[in-house]
Amino acid sequence: MLSRTASTLYWMSRNVERAENTARILDVAHRMSLLTKDPDLQDQEWFAPLNITGTLFPFSGRHAIVNSKEVLHFMALDADNPSSIYSCARQARENARAVRGTITSEMWEVLNGTWLEMQNMDEDRLYARGISSFFDWVKERSHLFRGVTFGTIRRDEAFQFHRLGTYLERADNTARMLDVKYHVLLPSVEDVGGAVDYYQWSAVLRSVSAFESYRKVYRDIITPLKVAELLILRDDIPRSMRFCYRDVYQILCEVQNRASMEATRQAGEIYAALQFGTMQNIFQAGLHEYLTSFLESSNKLSGEVDKAFFARTLSATA
Repeated sequence: MLSRTASTLYWMSRNVERAENTARILDVAHRMSLLTKDPDLQDQEWFAPLNITGTLFPFSGRHAIVNSKEVLHFMALDADNPSSIYSCARQARENARAVRGTITSEMWEVLNGTWLEMQNMDEDRLYARGISSFFDWVKERSHLFRGVTFGTIRRDEAFQFHRLGTYLERADNTARMLDVKYHVLLPSVEDVGGAVDYYQWSAVLRSVSAFESYRKVYRDIITPLKVAELLILRDDIPRSMRFCYRDVYQILCEVQNRASMEATRQAGEIYAALQFGTMQNIFQAGLHEYLTSFLESSNKLSGEVDKAFFARTLSATA
């Protein structure tokens, strides 16, 4: 497969996944802010989405205060923010247009339809529709695209690069969600184990569609150790880090070329650590430190994937 085509498919799927993940993060922040009646504490909840996505610095450069209205606009509708839902929908559609001959017509129609509806969305329509309803729509469009893709596309290299982008983006998001809850949203000492702590961990589970799975697996109260285990080490949870990296490693083994040996090795190393790790060792070392190290390794792997499969795209246009 041409490097340009592989790169476009890879980033098409990453943009779709990123839009969905951003909608999940913002929906959790919105629901959690509704619990607090103190306006100052409500605004504090909106630091979390910026921290999770690593966009606090660019946001601060353009906005003087952090509150629900400013963060929602920046992360959902801002055309100048490359990580906003609006920008991800636009870029996914442009990616799809560039590879119309490789993807199916159903895949194109979903992404094109999503972008056309997204273009008509502004703050007035967002609030009139309902904030949570808008985020549900974003998630539904992502689910629709993923279902159409799995149901229509040929199982060739195009399909593999689509999956590779999806799972790398998803694993990164799961790690960020866990890290911000544990490190940034940690309640005061008196709240640990209380209603606020319980609701925040429940919100994390709901944000990755794993609340029902937690109940079926543990049949117990929600605790940080078990939530972390579910989302890091379980291999039967679609948004767990281990599940994602099992597929990342398998995909890289299937599409490997002479330049991708290092990327495959790094993916295998990350997957092995997730496969044979224990929560006791992770918590002893520090969950925040573990997740930070994971994100660094994941970013390094993404760079190796770019170099192994997509670097020729850059050299061809140089």
